[in-house]
Amino acid sequence: MSSEVIFDVAGQKQALDKIEKLMVQPDFWQKDQDEISRLTQERASLRDQVDTWEALQGEAEDAGLLVQMAEEEDDASTLREIRRDVDRLEKNVSELEFRSLLGERDDKRNAIVAINAGAGGTEAQDWVEMLFRMYTRWCENKDMKTRVIDFLPGDEAGIKNITFTVSGPYAYGLLKSEHGIHRMVRISPFDATGRRHTSFASVSVLPEIDTDINITINESDLRIDTYRASGPGGQHVNKTSSAVRITHNPTGIVVQCQNEKSQHRNKEMAMKVLKAKLYERETKKREQKKQELHENQQDIAWGSQIRSYVFNPYQMVKDHRTHLDEGNVDKVMDGDIDMFMDAYLRMKSKSG
Repeated sequence: MSSEVIFDVAGQKQALDKIEKLMVQPDFWQKDQDEISRLTQERASLRDQVDTWEALQGEAEDAGLLVQMAEEEDDASTLREIRRDVDRLEKNVSELEFRSLLGERDDKRNAIVAINAGAGGTEAQDWVEMLFRMYTRWCENKDMKTRVIDFLPGDEAGIKNITFTVSGPYAYGLLKSEHGIHRMVRISPFDATGRRHTSFASVSVLPEIDTDINITINESDLRIDTYRASGPGGQHVNKTSSAVRITHNPTGIVVQCQNEKSQHRNKEMAMKVLKAKLYERETKKREQKKQELHENQQDIAWGSQIRSYVFNPYQMVKDHRTHLDEGNVDKVMDGDIDMFMDAYLRMKSKSG
């Protein structure tokens, strides 16, 4: 089987051509801004993948011709140089292969990420802040944009819970590997006796729903409450009830947003999160027909952590699903988590 078949270049070219025909229509820029953003982002991603494949294919063909010429001339120096080029090509093809693992319907979407403190008190709240920093560093390295939409500071330090969006190509497809319980073990800086503590935080990752998916919500099913957004104090204290909390009565789902400048924008963002949660709920219902309920729940149940971050008595980050481990904890906490995403996606691909 050729690599071109594996990467479905023909399919990508067809999808790219379809979007580009849409974008040259006179009424394209009059569409909903979210729809324009989604299609523009998808076009850029497809164009990048097609251009990358064609460039690699061209380099591989050139290398093949150079090998033939170098062998005919018995040119050892040129052969060594070609070997270096081939090594680089293999690395680039491996990266392209990784992208091909992101083929599920929602993988291309932006992501909504929520981190909540679990067992561990102040230590767990500090752990939430550390994880938030890890993900924002990862996003910066990927040129992805983040926006905080809800935030509750810790009682003494850290963050009790935080919700933020991540915008960029395949944000959800990559970050879905982070959904679950994250466990930290370290000597707590908040414990005067210097004891070792174990803390937990849950990370929830949802695909942001675009206009291509219709989620119908009846206004009569909603209870909408407004309140003053929390702030740093002083002159920045919010004097109007701009924060919004929405309760979806049929399911009991509660969402809130307080970081936008107006009540209207907060409501708009909260509705976006609600739609994502309702979409996830329906998706899980379909998945449960294929496997037992407890298998789905294990990703988010306390005591079934997906990854452990050990700072003491030794240093190691271990993913319990893929059994991959990394001894450089600082590197991971600085956002270098691609290895875990790669291993998870390859595991999922093999398991079907």
